[in-house]
Amino acid sequence: MAFWSSTSIFTSKVPRKILFMFTLSLSVTYLFYSLMSCYNSFQFQENYVYQARLVTEETTFVTLREKLYPTSSQGYFDEEIIESTATEQTIAVSSFRNNAGLEEKTAGWARAPAAPTSSVSGHQHLEFSTTDSELRRLANCTSDYGEKKLPQAIIIGVKKGGTRALLEALRVHPDVRAVGNEPHFFDRNYEKGLDWYRELMPSTLEGQITMEKTPSYFVTNSAPKRIHSMARDIKLIIVVRNPVTRAISDYTQTLSKRPEIPTFEVLAFKNRTLGLIDASWSALRIGIYALHLESWMQYFPLSQMHFVSGERLIVDPAGEMAKVQDFLGLKRIVTDKHFYFNKTKGFPCLKKPEDSSTPRCLGKSKGRTHPKIDPNVICKLHKFYKPFNMMFYQMTGQNFQWELEENGNSPGSRD
Repeated sequence: MAFWSSTSIFTSKVPRKILFMFTLSLSVTYLFYSLMSCYNSFQFQENYVYQARLVTEETTFVTLREKLYPTSSQGYFDEEIIESTATEQTIAVSSFRNNAGLEEKTAGWARAPAAPTSSVSGHQHLEFSTTDSELRRLANCTSDYGEKKLPQAIIIGVKKGGTRALLEALRVHPDVRAVGNEPHFFDRNYEKGLDWYRELMPSTLEGQITMEKTPSYFVTNSAPKRIHSMARDIKLIIVVRNPVTRAISDYTQTLSKRPEIPTFEVLAFKNRTLGLIDASWSALRIGIYALHLESWMQYFPLSQMHFVSGERLIVDPAGEMAKVQDFLGLKRIVTDKHFYFNKTKGFPCLKKPEDSSTPRCLGKSKGRTHPKIDPNVICKLHKFYKPFNMMFYQMTGQNFQWELEENGNSPGSRD
């Protein structure tokens, strides 16, 4: 009786409306916490997937950077033929390339691994790392992980000096990313703007150098000022060669495309009887290095320029590459083990790919046989260039010893 009495008292004091509201609030609260629980569960799963994706990408990135530091090797590309790189050697590399969706194709030396060999035609072969092909493929796949930057270094000249060989040797280095084709931005396409120029550049990771090469920059009057406006601290590389040899090589290239042009002797003189050299002919004008260098020194100190000997790049490519890597602040990864001398071509090549029976060298557009030039013409050209060469030696502080070739019938037989 006491229980029912107390219950009756409670119900009589608490209106049914309040009980209904109390019950409703409890139901709403329960529903709210149920929804929150579901949301947190969903968010956890989403974060788990997202974190898993980040871990995968980060692992790939770390693997990439680790792969970029072993020594590497390449063979030459024919600069007139675009070729793809060799078949992937590991599933991880293949997966990475498929995700990246990019297989860079360039004109230059063929990127491929090299198997150790002993010697060819009496010239010593130097051993290469067999992981080089994978290294280069990974380097070419960095675009999705890096960003496009304006170049920090440019090979500005000179034409027929060995700029292609230098660029493609540098591209063996994992910390160098370079445009395969010549952009000609500062001489032909400047009006397109820096954004257009930047888009031509390959993407780079932190610590990598962006480069390009356009040999005509060296003889373009407006190029020094334009490059200085873009980057005052840029590093400039100039590959120079005996100007007489360079002129004959230049002529040989033109002759291969236009067989109907006059002979070298005709083009070289305004008046051959009087011995008047035609310095306005571009093949000869380019070789007046001191004249062109003077324009560059108005904007850049010599400390930002590095001069590569085209002759030494042939006889001692590793030695010249060591100096270039030092100048660019790079670790000396491209060394003598990357090169061997091709007797047929007449210049050094990078080691042949593992999947090829023949070495990879610069193609048919390189190593052409020079036409026979009258020795008297060569002698007069040496005399013409001598004062300019002496001035160039003084300006650069380097003696390239081109005068040692004066007594030869031809300063070189190939371009």
